[in-house]
Amino acid sequence: MIIKNLNYFFQSFFIYFLFLIFKILGLKLSSNLGGKIISVIGPFFRSKSRINSNLKIAFPDIKDQEMDKIINDMWNNYGKLFAEYIFMKDFRMSEKNKLVEIEGEEVIKKIKNSGKPVIFVSGHFSNFELMAMHIEKCGIKLATIYRPLNNYFINPFMEKIRKKYICKNQIKKGKSGTREMLNHIKENRSVALMIDQRVTEGIRCNFFDEPALTTTIPAQIVKKYDFEIVPVHIERYDEYRFNLNIEKPLKFNENASIEEITNDLNKILEKMILKNPSQWILTHNRWK
Repeated sequence: MIIKNLNYFFQSFFIYFLFLIFKILGLKLSSNLGGKIISVIGPFFRSKSRINSNLKIAFPDIKDQEMDKIINDMWNNYGKLFAEYIFMKDFRMSEKNKLVEIEGEEVIKKIKNSGKPVIFVSGHFSNFELMAMHIEKCGIKLATIYRPLNNYFINPFMEKIRKKYICKNQIKKGKSGTREMLNHIKENRSVALMIDQRVTEGIRCNFFDEPALTTTIPAQIVKKYDFEIVPVHIERYDEYRFNLNIEKPLKFNENASIEEITNDLNKILEKMILKNPSQWILTHNRWK
């Protein structure tokens, strides 16, 4: 316990020091520097074999050279995301289309005008925090589910950033979070969540033709409240500029089972990953 606390303390000291440097350098330089730093140190903190295994499941015929490029690009993107946390205010206050271009604004407007909440689903792509930020910024009443950081020296700071600039209604992942989510739904708020992480309370569904524990929260809400599901994807296209794509809402047949809905969402997630695998965070132990 003492060793873990010391590790967390020194990790937080290093991260806060980097955040200070990033703040001095500004967004553009920091994003590039963060990419370079994590490209060097990231592989020491995550299992290379797990990342390789994840890639081979998604791309069975991938060549070693192509795999190395995807992994290097992923670490670079991971580092850019890390550096960009300190600039969430800039992304929030940015004029429309200056840093984030939105495809599917008509979908957002229709949802907003209808007054009926929906479920937004996506995965850990690019700077994934910007998805909930800009959905809320467009006027949608929103709550988003997140997983707190293990490092309790850093987590309060990150939670403050999330609540102030990303989405004010943050729901901690877990049983208590599920109850809180239901309260938000009763208050007519939409919910945003990531569906690409392994969850112990999920069910095994096909994901790239391999069984993977997958959250059933979207499917359960569809069955109980007859909500539509809106897939969302974000892609980095120019250093620290992004394209945010809001897809058309999906209306599921009332006879569709929770497993069928969850499988369909995994297929949508697969298409997002195939589009640009280097911008998906490959370090999660997805198929355990």
